[in-house]
Amino acid sequence: MHAAPRKTKAVVLVTVDGLRWQEIFGGIDPRLMDEKSAGMKEPGAAALRERLAKDTPEARREALLPFFWKELAPRGIVLGNANKGSSVRVTNAFRVSYPGYSEILTGRAQDDVIKGNDEIRNPTPSILEFLREKLSLKRSQVALFASWNAFHFIAEHTPGSIAINAGYEPADPAASPRAKELSALQFAARTPWDEARHDYVTFELALDYLRREHPRLLYISFDETDDWAHGRRYDRVLDAIQYFDHTLQTLWITLQSMPEYRDQTTLVITCDHGRGDTLADYDSHGAKVQGADQIWLAIIGPDTPARGELTDTEEYHQRDIAPTILELFGIPAASYAGVQGRAIGVAKRF
Repeated sequence: MHAAPRKTKAVVLVTVDGLRWQEIFGGIDPRLMDEKSAGMKEPGAAALRERLAKDTPEARREALLPFFWKELAPRGIVLGNANKGSSVRVTNAFRVSYPGYSEILTGRAQDDVIKGNDEIRNPTPSILEFLREKLSLKRSQVALFASWNAFHFIAEHTPGSIAINAGYEPADPAASPRAKELSALQFAARTPWDEARHDYVTFELALDYLRREHPRLLYISFDETDDWAHGRRYDRVLDAIQYFDHTLQTLWITLQSMPEYRDQTTLVITCDHGRGDTLADYDSHGAKVQGADQIWLAIIGPDTPARGELTDTEEYHQRDIAPTILELFGIPAASYAGVQGRAIGVAKRF
């Protein structure tokens, strides 16, 4: 038996790798903004600090993520401010990217198989594959664009089930002129990392696809926040966060400009893992890093109450994202075999 009809006709899932809840809810970190070892003495860092440093966490976060906090958050719910009694945690033991993304896309931890970032095939069909079959969608209607190439293994149990463009991947010969232009650009302007391209390329490819193919389910995954954090370049992390906010604005305006999406699309925005909370380990995550299990989650759409930041909530988990997306499409989470999480913001009202 299907759940009650929803107003949501499309879902856009957006993840931003390793973006700490501390920056989401508190903006630029006062402990890091003057740290030479964090790249905050590099050219341009002073101007960045001057623009983002404010007296309160609320003012700092609005300076860093103005569109997210002023426009998106009031239209939905935001969870995960551990300083205000709201916790969202990963349940996998490893607190690194593949286990986190798999937990998002399958609604479960698979610690017996997925133990790190090795490129192994996901043992469970993702909700992307499940929804394509359940909703009788064409392959083109379920699409994923990611900066990290490992998503070819993370998002598909059966290769070729959905449309994926991840990492340094050449454009299809039948792609649009814009996609071919971006494909050439990714190879001409490479990142310092062989396995991940610039987020700009990923987002622009996704935007081009959205405008042409009108997918019912689109997943966009950003990566540079994590890469620059590992490089202890907090200045570049802040730049990447600001770019992320810009993409949310562009994405929202685009969705609202298209009759296929206007007022019938839900955005689900989150990250794969947290990070440390000290000067020594803000750049790190993993099973032994305290606090790396703490993440955040935002849901904005016609079936979600417009409550903004929620405080003093019960604890939620990364595994709850998959059943939430299923129920947004009116599909009971229990129909997805083995799911461990529960729907957020759909089955209940805050």
